[in-house]
Amino acid sequence: MVAGTEPGVGHLPLAPKNPLPYRRLLTLVRALDTGQLQVRAAGGPITRVQVAPRWLFPPFVAVFSPRGVRDVLGRNDAFSERCIVHEEVRDMAGDSLFVLPNEPWRPRKRALQPVFTPQNVRRFGGHMSRAAEVFVDAWRDGGDVDLDLECRRITMQSLGRSVLGVDLNESADVIAEHMHVASSYTADRALRPVRAPRWLPTPARRRAAHAVAEMRQVAADMLQACRDDPDRDAPLVRALMDARDPETGMALSDDDICNDLLIFMLAGHDTTATALTYALWVLGHHPDVQDRVAAEAAALGQRELEPGDVPHLKYTTQVLLEALRLCPPAAGVGRMAVRDIDVDGHRVQAGTLVAVGIYALHRDPEIWPDPDRFDPDRFSPEQTGQRDRWHFLPFAGGARSCIGEHFARLETTLALATIVRSMRVTSSDNDFPVDVPFTTVAHGPIPAHLTPR
Repeated sequence: MVAGTEPGVGHLPLAPKNPLPYRRLLTLVRALDTGQLQVRAAGGPITRVQVAPRWLFPPFVAVFSPRGVRDVLGRNDAFSERCIVHEEVRDMAGDSLFVLPNEPWRPRKRALQPVFTPQNVRRFGGHMSRAAEVFVDAWRDGGDVDLDLECRRITMQSLGRSVLGVDLNESADVIAEHMHVASSYTADRALRPVRAPRWLPTPARRRAAHAVAEMRQVAADMLQACRDDPDRDAPLVRALMDARDPETGMALSDDDICNDLLIFMLAGHDTTATALTYALWVLGHHPDVQDRVAAEAAALGQRELEPGDVPHLKYTTQVLLEALRLCPPAAGVGRMAVRDIDVDGHRVQAGTLVAVGIYALHRDPEIWPDPDRFDPDRFSPEQTGQRDRWHFLPFAGGARSCIGEHFARLETTLALATIVRSMRVTSSDNDFPVDVPFTTVAHGPIPAHLTPR
């Protein structure tokens, strides 16, 4: 066995080099979603990509097969670390659960895991229904809407209440813009073969630093308000204040709490808003499916839907899961191999960036027949029971999967059912444009027409 190498890996072949030219690969790699399909078509399910000389930018291996994805995300974390994207986010937004290297991540995960159990999420995860009801009331007579704008407002109101205990809608547009500036900057830097040094105060860096500072101040102000007023209702802030590492008993520092709140706002807003926007848009093209969702929600009555109703919204959940397949919150995730490892029968060398292509995995015709077709029955109990766990990864997988998955799915299901129960959505455009700076976000506007039911 070679030192620093996984047992039995030394004899394995390297992943085949992708035959596309540098310039073409660089363009495709920056298209983090659809570019994956062309990279896979040219190089296969495991392919080695070099977009610049090795001394300038590390080589990376793109992984699209379920077995390869399992070998990357499902292994012991001693074999891989967070990658350059996480390093850029950490540099800009500080230490958080999302970006911490493995060693300091473990105690943070132990402290935060109980906060996001299904039982606890139900305590602060019901605000989405109320936000969706506000939207329905505002559009009681129907009309033409921008689904992207409205879903961002719904999500911002829900996120503000569930995370900070306040309605953020008065400053929703400003906060959303701060989020966009910060995420675009970090993603753009991570994907550039040549990057300005971090100490250089470029205009883009100054804008991103200002955006992060403004969002962190919102979190810090609410944390202080909760410390000053023990009765203040801010469920997630309270949960983070009370979090303890079960092994050491240590609490999170105020800086740690604010950094995690910042990332929850950044990732939680974009992912939930885009999932809801896409689900409504795709239902706007499938009125028969939409009517089934409306009937299922209406069967629960006209009262405000609650987290406990989600088990009764089975078909609505199938619709959401199919929407997440076609428009995953993260088009891909990256890891840095710290030892030579086996990925689907190929040797991936230490120091290689391993890019897991979730978008391409979700559109693999060998797993999903007619993969571009919207079909919620793919997630019926019968179909789901026959599927490998590594075929569907909207929130990544393994030990470092998204801790807020249950929260995001619960909130989006409630909002989707609430809106469709009262409004018929007719989508105006056939395309759903997206940007993929950090997470997948709709490139609005997404026009639609609402008709009261």
